[in-house]
Amino acid sequence: MKALRCHAHGAPEDLIVEDVPLPSPGPGEVRIRVAAAGVNLPDALIIQNLYQLQPPLPFTPGGEAAGWIDAIGEGVTGVSLGDRVAAMTLAGAFAEHVVVAADRLIAVPDGVPLGVAAAMTMAHGTAYHALAQRAAVQPGETVLVLGASGGVGLASVEVAKAMGARVIAAASAPDRLALARERGADVLVDYEAGDLRTALREAQGTAGIDVIVDPVGGSLAEPAFRSIGRNGRYLVVGFAAGTIPAIPLNLPLLKAASIVGVLWGAFTVREPEQHRANMATLYAWLLDGRLQPLISRRFPLADAAQAIRLMMDRKAAGKIVIDVCADGPDRRP
Repeated sequence: MKALRCHAHGAPEDLIVEDVPLPSPGPGEVRIRVAAAGVNLPDALIIQNLYQLQPPLPFTPGGEAAGWIDAIGEGVTGVSLGDRVAAMTLAGAFAEHVVVAADRLIAVPDGVPLGVAAAMTMAHGTAYHALAQRAAVQPGETVLVLGASGGVGLASVEVAKAMGARVIAAASAPDRLALARERGADVLVDYEAGDLRTALREAQGTAGIDVIVDPVGGSLAEPAFRSIGRNGRYLVVGFAAGTIPAIPLNLPLLKAASIVGVLWGAFTVREPEQHRANMATLYAWLLDGRLQPLISRRFPLADAAQAIRLMMDRKAAGKIVIDVCADGPDRRP
């Protein structure tokens, strides 16, 4: 089978597509014929040896896949050959086949394109877990989304609106904010155009913001937190800016606010049934039109390294998808 391979840690340009042996599922595992794979920040980190979990060299990157089950290992029940599924894999998704633990599978309903399913698990799954389980967002609350044009950011805009929240989307350029507007954002804030705290005060007044979704970190964190309201929840999702911020701890005290970590990957392992329920809700919202995930670019497997570079350079909004099936990601083999 064909796979994108990392033989030495480094840049995406060092990756190569080559033939590797077809893997076989072991006990408790299934093999997925990959239709499409999502591109995410951990893919860039893992090839540079900058991720907290690291497979041994050589390896196939790619942590998010959707496709069809085409082999079932010993002891696996409840699934059948040909089932449409999605899964998080840590590595291995940028290949024609990937083996995953059966208990990590998410059933993909008919009507949900596999190319879209490949783009939803991490971004929308993180957003929903953050807003539903970690923040317990209520209808009518105000949610600020930083980095609102990125994968998790744009998903958070969509999910917050589907939950009945008022959404303030903050991003770095008008064209990126326009994408958030298309997905339901009520207020747009360009944090490159002026002082973020001043803009948020104008948007929200003295009441303060109920929930802040922060997948960015860096210099935006403190001014955003200073805009939070009483009993507000600041969701720490990630650090796309590359810098881990230091929040003065007198601020959560004075604001009577909480700093809440969102460790979505660990959540999916520790609470797999809740994760499946979350994804079932998201797929239902997709099918009834409440979600419209943005896939801004699609690449064939042969150009997967280029897709990782585009994501690393932050030159794509929403999600990037690798269409692994040469004849289309939704054609059943």
